[in-house]
Amino acid sequence: MSDTKSGFSIERRGLELRFRNVTLSAREWLAPDFVRVRLSGPDLADFDSPGSDDHMRLFFPSGPVGSVEELRAAPSREYTPLAWGDDWLDVEFAVHGDQGVAAPWAANAPLGSTIGVGGPRGAAVLTGEPGSWLLVGDETAIPAIRRFAALVPEGTPARIVIETTSAAGEVALEAPVAVEWLHRGAAPAGSALISFLDALTEDEVVGPDPFVFIAAEQSIVKPGRALLARWGVDNANAVVKGYWKRGEAEYHAPH
Repeated sequence: MSDTKSGFSIERRGLELRFRNVTLSAREWLAPDFVRVRLSGPDLADFDSPGSDDHMRLFFPSGPVGSVEELRAAPSREYTPLAWGDDWLDVEFAVHGDQGVAAPWAANAPLGSTIGVGGPRGAAVLTGEPGSWLLVGDETAIPAIRRFAALVPEGTPARIVIETTSAAGEVALEAPVAVEWLHRGAAPAGSALISFLDALTEDEVVGPDPFVFIAAEQSIVKPGRALLARWGVDNANAVVKGYWKRGEAEYHAPH
C-alpha cells in the first residue's frame, strides 16, 4: 500500500441518450450457456461506448413499435457493449434456463428479429496508466473484462479471474495473462469469487497502483469493498458492483 498519488483515474462522461432500432443478424455460441449476437442496422451510425464498463439498455417489444415511447415501455435489460462499427453491434449474453426476457431472446430469436437499443447515457473512462490490474467477475462481466483486458499493456502485472458454473462455461478471451477460471458447481453464483477475494491478503496486492474491477452477483460487493480497504485502494479509482441480483430480474447495476 502507498500514499503516493495514483497514475490513473476514472473519468465520468455524459453521453447523448439515443434510441436505436436494430435487427438480429448473427448468433455465435461460445459455450453451452454463453452466446454472442450481432445487432445490425443504420441506426447504429455514431454509436459509441468509450468506457469498458458502460451499460446500454436493450428493449424487447412484442412487435413493431411506432415511437420511442412505445419502445421504452417494452421489457428491457442492461448489457455492456462488446464491439461495434458503423452499422453493427456485438453483445454477449450468459444464458441460464429460460427465465427473463433477454437471454431467451438471444438464444432463440429468429435472425431478422428486431429490438431497441438505448444509450449508453454515460461512460466511466479509465484515463492514465494503472501500475497493475485485477479483473474479477462472473459470466455477466465477461464483456467488460474483455474490454479492460485489451487495455492492459504486455508486461504489466495483472490477474484476471472469472467464475463459471463448470469448465464447459469457459470461453476464449484475449488477454496478456492467463485467465484464472473458478468453477462454482452447484454453489450459489459468486461463491467461488467471494472465497477468492476473502483469501487475498494485504500483502497479495497484484502490483503497484492497481486498478481493481470486480463485478458479479450482488453478494460480491461487500467482499470486493473489503479487499479495496485491505489493499488501500481508493474507491474512486476502482469498480465494484453487482451486475445482477439473485431473484430480481429487473435489477440493474448502479452506474
